[in-house]
Amino acid sequence: MQKYDGIIFDLDGTLWDSVECVVAIWNNALEKAGIAPTMNYKELSRCMGLRIEQIFDRVIPQATPEQRRQIKQTCVETEQDYLAEHGGILYDGVEETLKKLKQTHRLFIVSNCQEGYINAFYRAHGLKKYFEDDECAGRTGKSKGENIRLLADRRGLERPVYIGDTIMDCQAAGEAGVDFIHAAYGFGEAECSCAVKNFTDIPVVV
Repeated sequence: MQKYDGIIFDLDGTLWDSVECVVAIWNNALEKAGIAPTMNYKELSRCMGLRIEQIFDRVIPQATPEQRRQIKQTCVETEQDYLAEHGGILYDGVEETLKKLKQTHRLFIVSNCQEGYINAFYRAHGLKKYFEDDECAGRTGKSKGENIRLLADRRGLERPVYIGDTIMDCQAAGEAGVDFIHAAYGFGEAECSCAVKNFTDIPVVV
């Protein structure tokens, strides 16, 4: 008997790595706003999983609220179309493993991203067919834990599991009252009872 009736995935650091593309887009937005473009892969990867407003608070504390608003608008307008066309870097074996998991589990995504970002992921890599539903902070304004619970209730999941790469993901799963699997190959760290070193290991633990 399978452990879970639904698998809910985080996106960044779990399904793909889009940091290089996002760094280029955001540095361009900073330059347009009159701020020296200082974003880099290491800095942004440490922020993945945060909401976009929290990231800007951390990486450009010198910006005014109006500058941040303009930068956010430029990023959102540019990022989704660029990522939809160019994509990010899928972790090894993502599509093959999703295809396998789809045969036995219902699959979903919950991310702290802005609205449209998940669709860019779908469009870039043709993976929407594997996922039944998704939710994000940009759509609901809710925390990741609240969105996990929202989606689970909406889809009638009784035994879902959340898979993510950071301690924040682990905490969100706890807030939602669901089990957690750490994607140890991703950006962050988390102390938990179950972890996978590769995306292709997920079928073994669900």
